[in-house]
Amino acid sequence: MSRRDASRERRKCVRYNWRVALTREEVEHIAHLALLNLTADEAARYREQLEAVLEYAARLQAVDTSSIHPTTSVLAPLSVTRADEPRASLAPEEVLRQAPDRARGMFRVPPVFD
Repeated sequence: MSRRDASRERRKCVRYNWRVALTREEVEHIAHLALLNLTADEAARYREQLEAVLEYAARLQAVDTSSIHPTTSVLAPLSVTRADEPRASLAPEEVLRQAPDRARGMFRVPPVFD
């Protein structure tokens, strides 16, 4: 079995076709992990919203993607390049003349570490 076939086979096995239900305790645990203090009303509202998100994710899992090649982007790769062309630049002396502080032909900068 090729690597691609094995990958397709694994994807076929992961299917969720049931209603996703969260308990109040699970919502409280998630809120605790997120460092949130929820009221009872907020916990109930977030429970409904989280269930809807998980249900949508379960619906996405049911989509047959066996004929679609894995990709990192749906956009065509874009590589902007230009030819290297030598051109005139500033002379080192000119650059150093513009430096706020210099010493022995180098930029002088404040110390980074004390």
